[in-house]
Amino acid sequence: MSNPTPPLSRWLTLLMAVATGIAVASNYYNQPLLHTIAQRFDLSYTQAGSIVTTAQLSYAAGLLLLVPLGDLLERRRLIVTMSVIAAAGLALSATATSLTWLLVGTAMTGLFSVVAQVLVPFAATLAAPEQRGRAVGTVMSGLILGILLARTVAGALSSLGDWRTVYAVAAGLMLATALALRLALPRYQQSAGLSYPRLLGSVFVLLRDEPLHRLRTLLGCLGFAVFAVFWTPLAFLLAAEPYGFSDGTIGLFGLAGAVGALAANLAGRMADQGKGGLATSIGLASLTLAWLPLAFAQQSLAALLVGILVLDLAVQLSHVSNQNVVYRLRPEARSRLNAGYMTGYFLGGSLGSLLSARLYEHFGWTGVSLAGCLLAAAALAVWCLFLLRQRQARA
Repeated sequence: MSNPTPPLSRWLTLLMAVATGIAVASNYYNQPLLHTIAQRFDLSYTQAGSIVTTAQLSYAAGLLLLVPLGDLLERRRLIVTMSVIAAAGLALSATATSLTWLLVGTAMTGLFSVVAQVLVPFAATLAAPEQRGRAVGTVMSGLILGILLARTVAGALSSLGDWRTVYAVAAGLMLATALALRLALPRYQQSAGLSYPRLLGSVFVLLRDEPLHRLRTLLGCLGFAVFAVFWTPLAFLLAAEPYGFSDGTIGLFGLAGAVGALAANLAGRMADQGKGGLATSIGLASLTLAWLPLAFAQQSLAALLVGILVLDLAVQLSHVSNQNVVYRLRPEARSRLNAGYMTGYFLGGSLGSLLSARLYEHFGWTGVSLAGCLLAAAALAVWCLFLLRQRQARA
């Protein structure tokens, strides 16, 4: 390991938060553009939804295949290299002449934009123990804002140019981020002393050996499935009657969810205070309740906005709580722990995207709402069962 490493300053934390947001945003620019892209390439709702599914599946593959390298290779070089390749994928999407090439560019970007998930545990490693929850919460705020504001930025850029403009600008942002990280990040290497195949295998060993890791991964999987079930078909809903909104207007709905970034900081502070379990309980209960207003999204814009606020707060509150628990299990294996957790997380997202696109095409918003509510209720039931068993074990 390269020692000593400088402490994690506030400005470096903020830079890592911004970089994380820009990286993860690369997977979400497409969501408010799905209606426009579908028209451009003459696609069905399910075919257009495959763009989101491809982004999620390739991201999940990157989490499993690339993120564990943070426990093996020098992290600054790994982070910069991945950022540059993700930028190349965005450039390919910007010049795509068919759905096939757009999916190739999307897959390439998704695979390497997992650099965001190398940055998050790196921040946890660099932070002082008493500030670790807050540092993770700050970087996760950047990630959350990246996910949510990507829709707003994409809608605005599409209105100024077209959907290709969005990908071209995103590629430039990724390259600028790579340069900033190359200049600012410290060199750091903590080798697990394993070959690459054994390193990947240890991701599953950690899941096998750590019950809390399995629990939190399942909760994350279900939570992000709920998130994707809502956001993937939203562009179709808002582009249709009675709304008939443009890409730019659809993108503005990401601003309503940006309040979820507040939940990330709150979850980090609660974790530092030993209240992570309470944060999880609040998050999962709110995740289920959010579908009460969301069920009326087709009839009421006010209900939709209220539902977005509650949904995004709930998802991020439970997600950051999950990560703080996972990072504390084995500090020397944070990249692999994060790889296992986030692989489950984005597998949930990819399945949620695929499910919701099909449900919307065949059953409309009613089918989407029912699926989202059932998945959220399943996550809450798993958590309640865990708490019950904990209480029985103490008795």
